[in-house]
Amino acid sequence: MAETLAKLKDCIAISDGRVQVKDGNAVKGIMDDLIRDAVFHADEEKRKGLLRLVIEIAKQMGAVPASIQSLYEEMGKHYPGFTVPASNIRGLTYDTAKVIFRKALEKNVGALIFEIARSEIGYTKQRPLEYSAVVLAAAVKEGFTGPVFIQGDHFQLVRKYYLDDPKPETEYVKGLIKEAVEAEFYNIDLDTSTLVDLDQKDLKEEQRPNFEAAAELAAYIREIEPDGVTVSIGGEIGEIGGKNSTPEELRAYLDGFKETMKAGKGVSKLSVQSGTSHGGVVLPDGSLAQVKIDFDTLREMSEVSRNEYGLSGAVQHGASTLPDEAFHKFPETGTSEVHLATGFQNIMYDNPAMPESFRGEVYKYIKENFGKEQKEGQTDEQFFYKTRKKGFGQLKRKWWDLPDNVKAPIMKELADKFELLFKELKVFGSKELVDKTVKPVVVEKKVPGDILD
Repeated sequence: MAETLAKLKDCIAISDGRVQVKDGNAVKGIMDDLIRDAVFHADEEKRKGLLRLVIEIAKQMGAVPASIQSLYEEMGKHYPGFTVPASNIRGLTYDTAKVIFRKALEKNVGALIFEIARSEIGYTKQRPLEYSAVVLAAAVKEGFTGPVFIQGDHFQLVRKYYLDDPKPETEYVKGLIKEAVEAEFYNIDLDTSTLVDLDQKDLKEEQRPNFEAAAELAAYIREIEPDGVTVSIGGEIGEIGGKNSTPEELRAYLDGFKETMKAGKGVSKLSVQSGTSHGGVVLPDGSLAQVKIDFDTLREMSEVSRNEYGLSGAVQHGASTLPDEAFHKFPETGTSEVHLATGFQNIMYDNPAMPESFRGEVYKYIKENFGKEQKEGQTDEQFFYKTRKKGFGQLKRKWWDLPDNVKAPIMKELADKFELLFKELKVFGSKELVDKTVKPVVVEKKVPGDILD
């Protein structure tokens, strides 16, 4: 750590807590060590200071956290024919983000989102400040400049907790939103669809708990967003894995949301259900069942949300385990955003380069700590597949320090996957439109004056 900071002193300056980069090439040269030291520093305050330092360096070098709002407003008027990929990175985050930026530079991609969900923040042990810093460190390392879209995914009100007492659950999510916005997540997907009340007599009353809670959280976001930044907010009307969403539900939610919030920009997009399931459906032998997705639903929901409400379109969750040949259907049906997570995790666990000994260590940890979650009749293959997402957080350092001969083949497979996704979602060449529509605001934040000591 001391050696890294000594090198950093030669290429940046800090005055009154503000960072100035004097030698960008030198910064790139030490970024691998700097971000690792920041993530794993033993002192929590020093750790936060170093993570903030990385973010400020990134902004000075042209990688700027940004809201996708203005791009989505343009998509609401003139759909550009592409679907924005939103990638949840649960492990090997720095290496994977470098792969994404490298591929984005190669294919001139600007329309892409890095995201992490409320639940993932917990089990991957990546708080928003760390996630932002790691993503932006990767941008610096690869030389990516322009807006970087970092998103809070599924900032969810948990139904059980909310029904027990709505106030503490709402305050918890507001606290998470505040933490995320301070970490420069300028895109937040609210998931209050957990509160939909199917016992009510009509669709508006069914959706009322959903849109009222979402409007309260959205108003809070508008209160705390930085000057000059309009955080892009997403809403959701259908729980993943439930019945397919309908235009009537969409209208009930959006009309009710607008009536409730009254002032300020509302949502820029809306997540719907069209047949997918988070992580896919696992068969007893551990393989995935073929997913059936209703693209007609996506097309109809995107058209209604765009034509009647000016939104960017419908958003699809739980899509990364779809077959490769399905992804071209998202831009064809006008889907504005698609969320991808488990497929990347599967590549990390299942690549032939992954040592059986390390995979076994992870599975042992999962069995010892989460074995009670194994349901009756569930095979070990099914259990490990559904639970191995929880094998990243506690073992994060060991994942990070896997040798190059293990990580290189995994990153090659991920690079191929991202190239395929970017191609099928038609975001090749999208940087021109992003740079035209999105003018990121540099929100300057101070770092501790003694951070380099």
